[in-house]
Amino acid sequence: MQPAPVLCGIGTSLPDRVVTNDDLAARLDTSDEWIRTRTGIRERRTVDPGTATGDLAHAAAQGALKSAGSAAVDLVILATTTPDHPCPATAPHVAQRLGLTGVPAWDLAAVCSGFVYALACASSFVRSGSAARVLVIGADTYSTITDPDDRSTRAIFGDGAGAVVVRAGTADEDGAIGPVTLGSDGSLKDAILVDAGGSRRPLPDGLAQDGRYFTMQGKTVFRHAVERMSQSAEKVRTEAGWSTGDVDCLVAHQANARIIDAVAAQMGLAPEQCALSIERLGNTAAASIPLAMAEAARSGQLRAGSRVLLTAFGGGATWGAAALTWPDVTPVSI
Repeated sequence: MQPAPVLCGIGTSLPDRVVTNDDLAARLDTSDEWIRTRTGIRERRTVDPGTATGDLAHAAAQGALKSAGSAAVDLVILATTTPDHPCPATAPHVAQRLGLTGVPAWDLAAVCSGFVYALACASSFVRSGSAARVLVIGADTYSTITDPDDRSTRAIFGDGAGAVVVRAGTADEDGAIGPVTLGSDGSLKDAILVDAGGSRRPLPDGLAQDGRYFTMQGKTVFRHAVERMSQSAEKVRTEAGWSTGDVDCLVAHQANARIIDAVAAQMGLAPEQCALSIERLGNTAAASIPLAMAEAARSGQLRAGSRVLLTAFGGGATWGAAALTWPDVTPVSI
């Protein structure tokens, strides 16, 4: 019988430094009310100088391995848009720091959909029998690529990391990952963009400001995020054989509280069925879904056997969703 991917551990890591809306208002033309009413965010975490994405990824991975009760994995996949270096990938160094030298490890770039994409990859490796245990990490430090003087992006993003362990198991046990769907539309590539620094527009000598920061077309992103996240979540719900009433929790990418509310409304779900971490953490990009899952598990919103839908939308544009039943696991924060 074909093995089924089963989530068996979850870990998180957040920077110590808290940046409130009032902190931002002291620098930018904004206010706590302006940010809260448009995004649902009150505060976010930001790394200190010298701390990189790989540091948060390493800590979250340690937590996930401890939660899973074993440090042995066959693969490491790191979803991130903010790697430690343009080259090489960050995942091999994270694996080495975990004592996993020799284990295949790679970065995956799907922006805010990255964790769902990485989870889909891990599930495929397990289903095919190519791997028995996979470490999946979502980690980003968007404070390193957002313009400190741009209130529209600086207010939204926070830094953080979340990780899970996926093992081979059976489809009828708690933690089993069911249907997964992924999609993309390159015509929307400019909607979420860091324009400079790649092979199409290399940065010149020195630190050029033009094009090096993250930009976003807010209205376009809002519309497409609601449409794609709700459609993909409905697709995996149907494929899982669940009715709307069967769904216990929607864990959507924590992009914006209004987007999450709109996705839930389109799916016929109540606001209290949504896992939310955005108020305290902001949009943590590839880390947002595992961080929201961990917070929901700690609060008791997610319990063993809960039927969960994950859904995300990110730059590219990319999107994806997955269905799973929640396992009996304790999130570990490091």
